[in-house]
Amino acid sequence: MMAGRTVWTLSDLMQMNGNELWNIMQQGYPLVPEALAGRQYLGVDLSLPGWARKLLWHTFRKTFVADAATGVVRGWNVRMEQHGIEGPQIPRRSRSGQLVTFGHYQVCSAANMTFPKQWRGAFYLDYRYAGNGPVDPARWTCTPLVAVNPPADGQTIHIQDGNSPAERGDRHQELLLGWEVFRVGSIYVYPPLFWALQYDGPLDSIVLPPRISTPRQLK
Repeated sequence: MMAGRTVWTLSDLMQMNGNELWNIMQQGYPLVPEALAGRQYLGVDLSLPGWARKLLWHTFRKTFVADAATGVVRGWNVRMEQHGIEGPQIPRRSRSGQLVTFGHYQVCSAANMTFPKQWRGAFYLDYRYAGNGPVDPARWTCTPLVAVNPPADGQTIHIQDGNSPAERGDRHQELLLGWEVFRVGSIYVYPPLFWALQYDGPLDSIVLPPRISTPRQLK
């Protein structure tokens, strides 16, 4: 990896430029989707200029759960109050007290996918079949996602007894890197937009998709 480093932190990613983040994206480690289930992550934008962060957001939340009906690992985004990375992470709620969520997705295999810039990772987040509305722009999104750091022992992770990587003492999926890619028909749009996900504890609530989702094959 760059500069001889073997373990990266969120702070490291926040200081990288687009080319450095792309290198991490190319060299990242495959996810273990089953071990993501039941977790939530602090999302941090790494690419938007300051004015855009003020207009949109700097932090958000991503979640992962094994769907009770299909077994597919899926998730959704949660809008957060903007108190910075070190501040309290408080989800926004509607007047009725419901979480403000958007952009549902499924964790899918990238084995048969062709992504821009010859990215050849293992998994991506597919928004098209995850239950978003027919005119929701989230449906155009297909986001490559990698683990930034290797398993602690340098070996392939095997899931046993439902234990997550954190419960077994390694940090393989505590820090993830995503690349925002949009697909309209056969055309890909891929601005240099990256975001990091830092493990933020067990999932505290489950949200159903707006519409019935269509499970995609994980493998």
